[in-house]
Amino acid sequence: MNEINNNDHLLPNTTLSSIITHTVLNEAGSCSGTVELLFQNQGNPINYICDKTYKLMAIIGGLTSHNSKQMPHILNIYKMPQLSYKSFDPALSDKTQFPFVYRMMPNERPQYVGIVQLLQHFGWTWIGLIISDDDIGEILLRTLMPWLYQNNICVAFKEVIPTPKEVFDKALLTNKNLARISRILFSAVTKVILVHGESRTMESLRMVLYVHELHERKPEERVWIITAQWDFTTVPVKYAFTPKTFNGTLSFTRHTNYMAKYEEFLETVHPNQSTLYYIHHFWSVSFMCAFPSLGIVAEDIKNCTGKETLKSLSGLVFEMGMSGQSYSIYNAVYAVAHALHAMFSSRSRQKATLNGATGNGSNVYPWQLHSFLKHIRFNNSAGEEFFFDENGDWATGYDIVNTVTFPNFSIHRVRVGRLDPKAPEGKKFTINGSAVVWNHKFNQITPQSTCVESCHPGQSKMARQEEQICCYDCPQCSEGMISALTDADHCNTCPEDQHPNRNQDGCIAKTISFLSYRETLGIILASFALSLFLITLVVMWIFIQHQETPIVKANNWNITCTLLTSLLLCFLCSLLFIGEPGKVTCLLRQTMFGIIFSLAVSCVLAKTITVVLAFMATKPGNRMRKWVGKRLAVSVIILCTLIQTGICALWLATSPPFPEFDMHSQTTQIIVQCNEGSAAMFYTVLGYMGLLAIISFTVAFLARKLPDTFNEAKLITFSMLVFCSVWLSFVPTYLSTKGKYMVAVEIFSILTSSAGLLGCIFFPKFYIIVLRPELNTRDQLVRKKNCEI
Repeated sequence: MNEINNNDHLLPNTTLSSIITHTVLNEAGSCSGTVELLFQNQGNPINYICDKTYKLMAIIGGLTSHNSKQMPHILNIYKMPQLSYKSFDPALSDKTQFPFVYRMMPNERPQYVGIVQLLQHFGWTWIGLIISDDDIGEILLRTLMPWLYQNNICVAFKEVIPTPKEVFDKALLTNKNLARISRILFSAVTKVILVHGESRTMESLRMVLYVHELHERKPEERVWIITAQWDFTTVPVKYAFTPKTFNGTLSFTRHTNYMAKYEEFLETVHPNQSTLYYIHHFWSVSFMCAFPSLGIVAEDIKNCTGKETLKSLSGLVFEMGMSGQSYSIYNAVYAVAHALHAMFSSRSRQKATLNGATGNGSNVYPWQLHSFLKHIRFNNSAGEEFFFDENGDWATGYDIVNTVTFPNFSIHRVRVGRLDPKAPEGKKFTINGSAVVWNHKFNQITPQSTCVESCHPGQSKMARQEEQICCYDCPQCSEGMISALTDADHCNTCPEDQHPNRNQDGCIAKTISFLSYRETLGIILASFALSLFLITLVVMWIFIQHQETPIVKANNWNITCTLLTSLLLCFLCSLLFIGEPGKVTCLLRQTMFGIIFSLAVSCVLAKTITVVLAFMATKPGNRMRKWVGKRLAVSVIILCTLIQTGICALWLATSPPFPEFDMHSQTTQIIVQCNEGSAAMFYTVLGYMGLLAIISFTVAFLARKLPDTFNEAKLITFSMLVFCSVWLSFVPTYLSTKGKYMVAVEIFSILTSSAGLLGCIFFPKFYIIVLRPELNTRDQLVRKKNCEI
């Protein structure tokens, strides 16, 4: 009032004053103080200008929720603005039922949202809930409970405390009720308890905690989360406070702001010089002293000197900082003052005053204030903007306060968070977890409150039957799956180019896999191929050097030379399968292999046919003599090779092989391989080659008992037997392997089958030419039984 009346820019020429009445609740729930204000003394009746020295324009009240809904029915008759700073009942925001009520407190919805966000911030999913059995408790259950379940937060227990019908309802303090609440608290395993209810309802809870801590020496050391409806530090008796229990409490409180002038004002308060309401009684109780002149006396206490200071009182008795309730009253007075100022200014501008009034307030009425009060907007002395929202609630938020208690019953409250609905998205809720001082039981380690131990990375949650969603098992992720988060709802697969690590809590890059020249297997196969290639060159060189000898002439030098050349190419083509597959190598691998091997097998077939026809031609009168010669052998070789070449050309034209990355065959590797394009064409190439080999084997097998002079059929039989055996075992082995080992199987089959042809057909001749040259004569060749032609 002093600030406003001394402000030349706010309500000039107008003086504000206040009447403070003491509220007493009777059994019917009415308020005698308000009734006395309206219908007695100088200010009333309101509709009449009688013997009164002031104009009553607004009422600022701190009634309970129940009475706050009753009194407007009386005050609405006069359309009196009513600013309530204590009732949390959201029903007062109903402008249809309570059009003249303004709440000096924020809407409850941000508080409920903040509770969920606070629980989520600290990872608390298993909480206890204690609420009052009234509209406030019902609204919390109806609003908050669905949000808790949507965010996987479960209620371990829910206790509803009956609301007393009188200020001190003795029924609540019976041993039966106390025992029930005590039993629930002791049996609960949760470390976090949310309390929501007005102060007089929660006195029974306070009594239980008091008995546990100060009588039974068993303080309920939990994380208490208390909503703004209950200020647990306001206790009627100092020693009814439980410091160990409430140490580290987190409270949602009405927003307040620091005001240096407020503390300066409190430091100057003197009981004999102040007109503050009830100051002497407060002074006497707080400082345990007496005012004999006022009849305030007691045994064994000294008189008050007036030198006592409010600053010396503990925070439990009196806080020097501006509380949320004081801040609400402070802003309420300023709201009325600014609304009056706006109304007077408007009347002056329009020059349309009632009965010639000029803005001095001599002829104004409470109902005229509403249009200005609804839209009032100003910055208070703390620099904070004030205005009412569309429901008539103060458009502000809540503070999150951490209360630290001490054994001497003193307290220290620190604001550690804020709920500001006016802030941008993402900043409406803020919390400084590192600034929170927890109950000493937790040794300053953030408490954990969950039904079960959290699932570690590499595991996922699996709900238990017939239990709340917060109670679950933690099975390990299945093979190939990972979970990187704690309490993951499900396991996920890694990207295609990555695979799970050993703990299945992360993904690591897959290695690129192909048969390389740098690895042991690739080096062995490449060395084997080059060695066979060099051996074949040596054999060819020996045969060239001795092509005029009988054993070489007898074996058709042209076919022999073609077969050796095809074997050279077979050994070389196996090198196409080693190294990283590319577009060109994929096109050449199977087609070159198919054509070259068909050429080699065609040469063997031509040899076999030549041997058979040569034997038949030796018989007198046989017509086969005209077929014996180079022309038939060359025709067989060319025809058989051209057929395979045509198959390969059709393959390349329709569905050619191409390089691809196989991400799925191996868990830890990306296999770089050649996709055959058309599997049918690939097996057609193998099938045709096998057909030639079977024909050669059959013909050679049937001619194996020809006279010794033409005994090369036995050698061809053995070579085809080796060849067919290798490729028959190749197919199942090839299909049962993956990646580079599949390629290695094919290389091994190429080398062993080619080596079989080289060894079975040419080793006996090589042995005679190099080691037994005496046998390399025409006479020996004809006579010797075991020699080959």
